[in-house]
Amino acid sequence: MSEQVPQVAPPKSRKGVWIVAAVVALAVVVGIVLAVRGGDDASGATKVRLGVVGASDPYWKTFKDEAAKEDIDVEVVDFSDYAQPNPSVSEGEIDINQFQHIIYLADYNVKNDDDLYPIGSTAIYPLGLYSQKVDAVEDIKAGDTVVVPDDDTNQARALLLLQSSGLISLKDGGSPFSTLNDVEDGSKVKVQAIKADLTPTSLPDVAAAVINNDFVEKAGLKFSDALVTDDATDPKAQPYVNIFAVRAEDKDDATYRKLVEIYQNSQPVIDGVQEVSGNTAEIVKIPDTDLEKTLEGVESQIQGQ
Repeated sequence: MSEQVPQVAPPKSRKGVWIVAAVVALAVVVGIVLAVRGGDDASGATKVRLGVVGASDPYWKTFKDEAAKEDIDVEVVDFSDYAQPNPSVSEGEIDINQFQHIIYLADYNVKNDDDLYPIGSTAIYPLGLYSQKVDAVEDIKAGDTVVVPDDDTNQARALLLLQSSGLISLKDGGSPFSTLNDVEDGSKVKVQAIKADLTPTSLPDVAAAVINNDFVEKAGLKFSDALVTDDATDPKAQPYVNIFAVRAEDKDDATYRKLVEIYQNSQPVIDGVQEVSGNTAEIVKIPDTDLEKTLEGVESQIQGQ
């Protein structure tokens, strides 16, 4: 016997079918957009996926709470290493990230032919000059030796710090890529580069040393012991300012810019950042147009290398 096929009566009108199909298609599209790029959740709050490295820092919970007051539902997405958050923004897996300084973003953009954009500054974590022999930069004598870290990024930053302190001069005013070879003859002090983790142990033998924040407290020093630190208002320090970054097409998004304002202006968030950083973080409010200029300048320098 042949299988009986149930008969379905044709619709009386095709107009209703097209309307239903159109509604379903629209719902699917909207659902996809909201799933990929955030959107409004059931409570009416705008949902944003924010990528960070170190989501366990308590101030991110505070940040979420402060954002919720502005009807922004922030999902903090934690990444295990620095190589992940930028591609995730570029590919639309997250909406925005906050983990890097401008130099890192410039290097990423150049190497990946990308155009992620810094929509707001967060903080700069000052790099300090320490000494066991003098109490002020002015007490360092001509011809004394000062030690800096030997890794590229921190060495250049340390050299810029020494220059701003009047201890050396750098060719062409220095850059985020300066090396010992750029120290001008006639500079007040001699500069030696050693491994970053050895800079604290060099203090008994040299006039001073630039020590990365990671090694200050481990060496039994206090951040307040620094003779001098980065000046966050110095344009040459801007490449080391940490930022929120988004896709270029999202740079004017009002919700993302509101997140920047919350980070910069919410006292509970600022207090949390300071607690984690040992009160060394300096919250900075640099216009995004200035950040963009700095980014473009660093990208040009990278491309020229």
